[in-house]
Amino acid sequence: MSSSAAATDRETLLVELVDEQGRATGSCPVAAAHTAPGLLHRAFSVLLFDESGRVLLQQRAGVKTRFPLQWANTCCGHPAPGQSVVDAAAVRLIEELGIRTALREVGTFQYQAADAATGRVEFEWDHVLVGRFDGVPPHPDPDEVADFAWVRPESLAEALDASPDLYTPWLGGVLRIATRAD
Repeated sequence: MSSSAAATDRETLLVELVDEQGRATGSCPVAAAHTAPGLLHRAFSVLLFDESGRVLLQQRAGVKTRFPLQWANTCCGHPAPGQSVVDAAAVRLIEELGIRTALREVGTFQYQAADAATGRVEFEWDHVLVGRFDGVPPHPDPDEVADFAWVRPESLAEALDASPDLYTPWLGGVLRIATRAD
């Protein structure tokens, strides 16, 4: 499948709309939820740690409709309406990086951010999940992942402060929650 076909297909999938307390209120396509000013919807962000405590980051592929080529947590996405967040995250982790590992939810936060480059927005009730993985992702999908890197959480926190434009706007929140829990 071509990059544009993959991006188009993902944009038509349904996301679960939520209220300010994270309770489901309905659904809409991904593209509609990310059109300014945005609709608050459920999302997940996975951050994997290795044995030495480093975190696995991915650089988002250039074909992404939101925040392309910025560095982000290991993977992220949206559960389908009514789908378990952990189940959706496990599937997405396999799709994006070819990684299978146990995940556990460690917290949630809400954020809203506009992507000046694409005109799209994020307005998400984000579930943060963590897991363990050591080594190199076996099958990074080039339509999803431009690059990946293992970094120390302390170094990442410093880099987020020094060069925020290189990173997705949600990464700081994910890192704070994940490192408190791990």
